[in-house]
Amino acid sequence: MRIVSLIASATEIVCALGAEKLLVGRSHECDYPLSVRNLPQVTEPKFELDGTSYQIDQRIKAILQEGLSIYRVDAERLNELQPDVIITQTQCAVCAVSEADVQLAVSSMVNSNPLVVSLLPNRLSDIWSDIRKVGAAIGAETPAEMLISQMKSRMTQIRRKTRRLRSRLKVATIEWIDPLMAAGNWMPTLVRMAGGDELFGSAGKHSPFMTPADLFAADPDLIFISPCGFDIERTKADLPILTGHPDWPSLRAVRNNRVFVADGNQYFNRPGPRVVETLEILGEVFWPDGFHFGFEGIAWERVTAPV
Repeated sequence: MRIVSLIASATEIVCALGAEKLLVGRSHECDYPLSVRNLPQVTEPKFELDGTSYQIDQRIKAILQEGLSIYRVDAERLNELQPDVIITQTQCAVCAVSEADVQLAVSSMVNSNPLVVSLLPNRLSDIWSDIRKVGAAIGAETPAEMLISQMKSRMTQIRRKTRRLRSRLKVATIEWIDPLMAAGNWMPTLVRMAGGDELFGSAGKHSPFMTPADLFAADPDLIFISPCGFDIERTKADLPILTGHPDWPSLRAVRNNRVFVADGNQYFNRPGPRVVETLEILGEVFWPDGFHFGFEGIAWERVTAPV
């Protein structure tokens, strides 16, 4: 069997199921585990990735307003790879290559007639469904069930401890800085499992837009910033957009030194096996006296003024 994965989380799922050797191609975003970077890349974005959050957002919106996809699939390379299975997604046209992009490329293929598997991770339970879907497509049903069981077991250990907490944190999880967006989909569920209440995003729904005024009015106990596709250093470059606001110092989270940045690209925006690590990161950030998994300085940092 020959597999091409066009979404980073799916690549991680395939590898976690013990089928990395079956991968023959990947998207430009697939970078974990490190060994998959040696695979042929069959996609690329149609927009420049440098610039501020606002500039990137404007480039993406300009392409979408033309009714176009923001990613390019190399149909010729895909045809050369002759995949039996292509894994893509229908959850977000901005986050990764869509099913429509793949179907267009597949329509020109002459060397194979691959099965196209589309994932749709809107909420935490969908991640389990997607792991099963990938497992079924590549003949790894039993490893899929074992992986899900292991993941749920680790997550349950955290949830049991946070259920005993006497108070819960009011949390603002920021998924994009300019324009300001809160985290949605599976993230509000993870925030709740870690002992917090997400103030803006809703489980199972796409990430909502918000305004600085909304943030200041809610005055959260903790602010967690993990922009989609950004690592910690890239996120810190855009932090002055928030921290430079005249009302920023008045926020409870700022006064109490409870503002954090995290690697959104590697953890918070990937609905795959490392969603467990995402929960562990939230646990040790929210309740440092109760959890310590060793992610500080690697997956998250505390924001201290001045930035």
